[in-house]
Amino acid sequence: MSDNDDLLDEALLIFFDEAREMLQQIEDSLLSLETDPQDQEAVHALFRAAHTIKGTSGIFNLNRVVKFTHQVESVLDRVRKGGLSIDSGLSEALFSSCDMIATLLQQVEQKCQNPDELAEADRHADALAARLGAYLGQTAAVAPVAAEAEEASYHTPGTEATWHLSLRFQSHTFRNGFDPLTVIEYLKTLGEIASITTITDSIPSWDAFDAESCYLGFEVRLKTSAAKTAIEGAFEFVSEDCAVRIIPPTRRASDYISLINELSNELRLGDILVSCGAVTREALNDALEHQKTISTGLVRQSGQAIGEILVAQNKVAPEVVDAALDRQARLPGARQEGGLFVRVPADKLDELINLVGELVICGASASLQAVNAQDAGLIVTTQQLSRLVEEIRNGALGLRMVRIGETFVRYRRVVHDVSTELGKTVNLTIDGAETELDKSVVEKIGDPLMHLVRNSLDHGIEMPEVRIAAGKPADGTISLSARHDSGNIVIQVSDDGKGLDGEVLLAKGRERGLVGENQILTEAEKFDLIFAPGFSTAEKVTNLSGRGVGMDVVRKNIEALRGSVKISSELGQGTAIEIRLPLTLAIIDGFLVKIGDGAFVIPLHAVLECIDADPNDMNLNAQSAGFIKLRGEVLPLLDLRSVFECHDAVPSKRRIVVVQGGGGAKAGLIVDRLDGEYQTVIKPLGKLFRNLNGISGSTVLGSGEVALILDVGSLVKLATHHRHDDVSERQKMLLRDLQAMGIGQSNINRGL
Repeated sequence: MSDNDDLLDEALLIFFDEAREMLQQIEDSLLSLETDPQDQEAVHALFRAAHTIKGTSGIFNLNRVVKFTHQVESVLDRVRKGGLSIDSGLSEALFSSCDMIATLLQQVEQKCQNPDELAEADRHADALAARLGAYLGQTAAVAPVAAEAEEASYHTPGTEATWHLSLRFQSHTFRNGFDPLTVIEYLKTLGEIASITTITDSIPSWDAFDAESCYLGFEVRLKTSAAKTAIEGAFEFVSEDCAVRIIPPTRRASDYISLINELSNELRLGDILVSCGAVTREALNDALEHQKTISTGLVRQSGQAIGEILVAQNKVAPEVVDAALDRQARLPGARQEGGLFVRVPADKLDELINLVGELVICGASASLQAVNAQDAGLIVTTQQLSRLVEEIRNGALGLRMVRIGETFVRYRRVVHDVSTELGKTVNLTIDGAETELDKSVVEKIGDPLMHLVRNSLDHGIEMPEVRIAAGKPADGTISLSARHDSGNIVIQVSDDGKGLDGEVLLAKGRERGLVGENQILTEAEKFDLIFAPGFSTAEKVTNLSGRGVGMDVVRKNIEALRGSVKISSELGQGTAIEIRLPLTLAIIDGFLVKIGDGAFVIPLHAVLECIDADPNDMNLNAQSAGFIKLRGEVLPLLDLRSVFECHDAVPSKRRIVVVQGGGGAKAGLIVDRLDGEYQTVIKPLGKLFRNLNGISGSTVLGSGEVALILDVGSLVKLATHHRHDDVSERQKMLLRDLQAMGIGQSNINRGL
């Protein structure tokens, strides 16, 4: 494969990514128009997205995509010009068109060679194009009439004349795959280019020059017998990348004045007049030469003299010069530079995060050696190094942060489609869309959120007639919100539906043997039953629900991200499901503690305070679980020596209680020693240790020792329920087997 082929494949991959973003933009705009049909910006966004997909597809010779998208673009163009309005029927057709474009692009991306699959897609595309064509037929005679009337007032079609074309290409023209010279070459097929002037005033200084940006403009005199519509057709594929002004052969001063007001970069009077085509470059040069011969006593201010010369030579109308001077006065002295963005592959960011993690470990090791060497100068240097490493760490993690709103908006289409299928009217509200979290977390939270939104649509929101009978609005509401909370991100999916009936859940749990006949559950424990595998209260199986698959997967996926999920509900009022997740899965700030001869890390955001463990204030049972009184508040308490079966001697000096909070619950964890804050690079556990309760990962200390990262949520739950026997039998078996082989706790740590 040649280098050119590699570049083409890379460009195609970038296009597919951008096309997906533009298809999402089409969906968002259509949904916006459902609530506000007069939103003209949404209409323009629809057209721009479809036009860009069609134009870029043409560059890569994706003819199937171009053919279908052209029909979509034609309909949207009529909408943009006011010839059509987007009603429910057209909206559904455009939604289907969006899906069809995605299918056609996916077949190209996956290099589909199955003729039956391709033919089936083409049949659906043709049927949908015909459906769109009906909308075009309704208004086919509207637009040309106005266009022909406009053209007739300027020029008689069929006769040869000279048109003036003013072109200003955007800076992103090259990056969108367009070459301005191809437009110039195409114009030659319409007639003869009498003159062409290249406008270079937008070219920045060498330091600010970007080789991938276009800074050119052109003033073209085209001698042709073609109609105005044919000339405009030359710019069909570059209308979003080029500002085009076409002045007909019968030129008027008002045409040039209007063009002058649209110019943006030209600062000198002569350049403004040339740029708008009011005078030629040759005429300006002649006027400048004439200016040199004028007496030096003549006062020149703001270019007024050159304007007077051109007017005196009958090269330009006085009102055009006045408009140019006015435009010149309103232009800023310096050009504004836009922000620059660099597209970086995700795997390169992941590699950077891994290297930063190793740098954190290496820095911790250097700090430890400096302390052991008792070298004051070296200690100061390593402290400065640690601060720099922390800044690098925060900067690197920030590169991988994305807004959760980019995920939330995808569910607008889900709510629209599913509610339509169910015969319900449901609105989706989004709050906290600007909240940021790690891209890797966003990618893994998508499926759980999808389950929750679909469950709210199917089980939560009632039918309109049921809601009205209950005194509610006919339209249901599902809310997605996100916020930061103590180093975590909290995502909530809520609805104003019928809520959960704890007694129904309890009865179903007893029926399935999940709850004993005489067992008493709290309301929260009743709600937690829906996370049991295979649990479902649906009366019949549909394509949306009833198989008991979903909620158990939701909890499993969330806990795999070191997160937790909590349900709150009120019968008849609605349900809220709260997901609490770490901001990043790579590096966290931790609190290092010792339990026996093992080192453990508690996520720093979960640590509320540390107090001395006074035996007189503690009430522990045989399994070292109980409670402690803290300033009048009773907190659940758990001795971690017992949880992790540390059999060595208990330290003689007083132990420490670390008060921590996870998911709104507080508990005390008894540890042997505190070693302070520690930048923790998270390393995943091996397969052998994945079933250990209370452990979410591991890290390497500066000494080379491996420390386990405590799972705050499960430990708080364990302490809250006072059930030490909740520690899984699998964990106990692993510990016993390892100890039987002569592997102590510290060796277990090192074995990770």
